Amino acid sequence: MKKEDILVELYKQAAVDNDIPAELYKKYDVKKGLRNENKTGVLVGLTRICDVVGYEMIDGKKVDIPGKLYYRGIDIKDIVANCDFHPGTYEEVCYLLLFGKLPTKEQYNDFCSYLRENYQLPENFRNSTLLNLPAQNLMNKIQRALLLLYEYDFLAEDISGENTLLQGLNIMAHLPTIAIYSYLNLRQSKTGITREMPEVNTTMGIAENILYLLREDHTFSKAEAELLDIIMTIHADHGGGNNSTFANVVVSSTDTDLYSALAAAVGSLKGPKHGGANEKVCAMMNDAILSLGINAKPDQMQDYIVKLLNRDGFDNSGLFYGIGHAVYTQSDPRAEILFDCCKNLATAAMLQDKLAFYHQFAQVAIDHLQATKGGYFCANVDFYSGLAYEMIGIPSELYLPIFAISRTVGWLAHNLENKLYSNRIIRPATKYIGEYISYTKLMERE
Repeated sequence: MKKEDILVELYKQAAVDNDIPAELYKKYDVKKGLRNENKTGVLVGLTRICDVVGYEMIDGKKVDIPGKLYYRGIDIKDIVANCDFHPGTYEEVCYLLLFGKLPTKEQYNDFCSYLRENYQLPENFRNSTLLNLPAQNLMNKIQRALLLLYEYDFLAEDISGENTLLQGLNIMAHLPTIAIYSYLNLRQSKTGITREMPEVNTTMGIAENILYLLREDHTFSKAEAELLDIIMTIHADHGGGNNSTFANVVVSSTDTDLYSALAAAVGSLKGPKHGGANEKVCAMMNDAILSLGINAKPDQMQDYIVKLLNRDGFDNSGLFYGIGHAVYTQSDPRAEILFDCCKNLATAAMLQDKLAFYHQFAQVAIDHLQATKGGYFCANVDFYSGLAYEMIGIPSELYLPIFAISRTVGWLAHNLENKLYSNRIIRPATKYIGEYISYTKLMERE
């Protein structure tokens, strides 16, 4: 039998022998995807870091409400509305998430100074084989880079809270440089366009430094830097239950090193059912604009959406990317913030027509989904994040890496919190539903 035929047969066998009827989950009260019947998440821990609110439980019943996101008890909308870019609200939020309170001016300056002093990569890391290798996907490159950073850390296996914090802060400072260098290397491998790797600017905040490294002339507007800073701020954390944060805590609970735990988190975030959705949204919306035209009417959008949901459009998956969320129902506060920010920059970026298309398209999709499926639907953060990146000239290959850079502080905060309050290996159980049989010797099998 040919190799290809063997693989086909093996897969068929695996598919048959791994069939688990959906009704068995209900029979054994197993929470599929760690989700309750009422679509709330199964509680797996306690946290003081972040609260993601999309509903209230009233008399034991789930009641949907407008979405709220709190960092250490402070509403994210309150932070964004009142922050003073100086030079980064993101760094202020990092301090808040890690240490439980907003920093004083002196604490903020000291914290920013520490991060900036570590923008530069370890000696010889920049010229390592890893950074010179072309990458199919920058998220995989970042995973490998994290594991390589382990080799440069003489205390890599020290998992104490103090050393975990030190390692995490250094990783937070290194990742923007790693991501931009990896992107420039990828661009060179694709286009042949060479460019000398830029030096970091230790006088700038993280968002500013990303734009400084990315742009060959190192120039950007204040409005562009502020938008990137806000994007990073709203991506900094999203509770302990999101997949990548939970993956990081699960891996870390075995007492392995931080580099391994964060590499797992990056791998989780890459998936299109998690952070990778922003790339899918952009591809879907570009297809819609190409098919319908930028000035399409609501009824044309409706026809496109119906075909899409019937697996007869875009990627034929039947999925509508960027609409709906596991927790938020009536609204996603991050999406609302991004939409308002995009409105402020759309004219300068000459993307006002595209933003209007996005907004109308989302409303048509929400109305259709609510009419056909019932309940509430809303645009989530992924719906507008790709467009926001486009407005400041961020290439699509960097959408997810910047998300990962932003979320590293949340991963670190929950990693530390779990070490301090729980410090147990996370080991849930599964119910065996197969048969019990006797072993048969190879020569006796039919």
